[in-house]
Amino acid sequence: MLNKISIVGLGYIGLPTATLFASRKRRVIGVDVSSRVVDTINRGEIHIVEPELDILVQAAVGAGYLRATTRAEPADAFVIAVPTPLTDERKPDLSYIDSAIMSIAPVLAKGNLVVLESTSPVGTTELLAKRLAEVRPDLSFPQQAGDASDIRIAYCPERVLPGRIVHELVANDRVIGGMTPRCSEAAVALYRLFVQGNCIVTQVRTAEMCKLAENSFRDVNIAFANELSMICDKQGINVWELIGLANRHPRVDILEPGCGVGGHCLAVDPWFIVDRAPEEAKLIRTARNVNDAKPNWIVQQVDQAIAEVSGSGVPVDEICIACLGITYKADIDDLRESPALQIAQTLALRRQGKVLIVEPNFQTLPEEIDGAAQMTQMTLDEAVAQAHILVLLVGHAEFRDVKPELNSRQVLIDTRGVWKGAK
Repeated sequence: MLNKISIVGLGYIGLPTATLFASRKRRVIGVDVSSRVVDTINRGEIHIVEPELDILVQAAVGAGYLRATTRAEPADAFVIAVPTPLTDERKPDLSYIDSAIMSIAPVLAKGNLVVLESTSPVGTTELLAKRLAEVRPDLSFPQQAGDASDIRIAYCPERVLPGRIVHELVANDRVIGGMTPRCSEAAVALYRLFVQGNCIVTQVRTAEMCKLAENSFRDVNIAFANELSMICDKQGINVWELIGLANRHPRVDILEPGCGVGGHCLAVDPWFIVDRAPEEAKLIRTARNVNDAKPNWIVQQVDQAIAEVSGSGVPVDEICIACLGITYKADIDDLRESPALQIAQTLALRRQGKVLIVEPNFQTLPEEIDGAAQMTQMTLDEAVAQAHILVLLVGHAEFRDVKPELNSRQVLIDTRGVWKGAK
C-alpha cells in the first residue's frame, strides 16, 4: 500500500510533487536539509515562486497530509528529488544523491519503493541500488534478487516547464525505468496516484538517458540560434528578421537566440552525456561550448558600447549600465545557472561605471547576489532615465509589454529581440 510517501528534496520539483501526492489524500513527509525550508512549509507557505503551488501547500499542510522535516522517517515509498550539479571540472556531482541515499537507508523496510527523479548520468540508479545494498545488508535489492527483492528501485525523470510545473507534473507523460519489471510496476502505481499522462515503462538506463537526450536536443538547437546571432551581428544582419524569414520554410524551425543557456537542466545535463561518452559526444560538447561562450560575447558587446559612450565625452567610471532581467528565463524568479546573472555580475565586479538591475520577479535582490557586486535595483522607468547603456537580457512580460523611448545617446543591446528585433 502507498499510504505514506516521503519526498527527499523540497525544491522546484520535490515540493510540487509532494503536494500533488498530498492532494490525493496520501500522508506525505517532505525531507530537506534546510531548516528554513522545512519551517516555511510547515507554516503552509512556500520558499519558491510557482503558480498554484502556494494554494496547494497551504491546503495540504492545513489538512494534515503534508509535513516537512529535516530527518527521514519510515514510509512506503521514497522519491529522491535533489539537485545534481556540476563540479568545477564539469563532472557530475552525485554528493546530494548520496546524502539522500544515506538519509533514507536507516528507515528502509521490506516492501519499500525507492524512485530517483534527480537528473543523473546513465548508471546512477544502479549505483544507488549498490550503495543501499552496502549499508543495508539485511535487505535484498533488485541487482541481487531480481523481482523477488525486498526493495524495489526505479528511475523516473521529471520533464516540466518552470511556471507550469504543477500542471505539467499532472498532464505530462512519465518515462519509468525500473530495475526489474516489478520495480517498474510499483513505480507506475505510485505515479498513477496523480499523473494523468501516460506512464511509459522502459529499461532503467534508457529512462536516465531519455532526460539527458531531451535536454541536449534543446541545447544543441539553442546553440545553433546563438551561433547564428553572432554570425549575423558580424555581417550586419538582423538575426530576428532572418529567423522569421527562414522559419517560413515548412521544415525549418530555428529557435530564438539569447544571452546564453541557464537553468538546472539545459546548462548541466549535456555534460553528463559528455562525461560518460567523451569521444562520441562531439556535437553535444560543441553546443555546450557555444552556449557557455555567449555571455562573454555579450560582455564584449557592452565593452564596445562603453567605448562608444566614453568617446562621446562621458568618463568611464560615470557610465551607467542597466541590466534588464537576471533570471535564467522569462517570467520566473529562478537564478540557477543564469547567464544573465553571470553577465550582470561580471559587469558590476569590474567597477567600470554603475550597474543597475531591473528584475520584476524580485522585490529586493538576494543578498548573496548583491553583496559582492554592489548592484543597484531599480524600476524600468528609473533605469531608462539614468542608463547610458541598456542590456536587455531576459524577455520578461514587463519588458515585452512596453518599448521605452530612448534618446540618441543611449545604446541598446537587446539579446532577446524584444525591443530591437523584427518579430
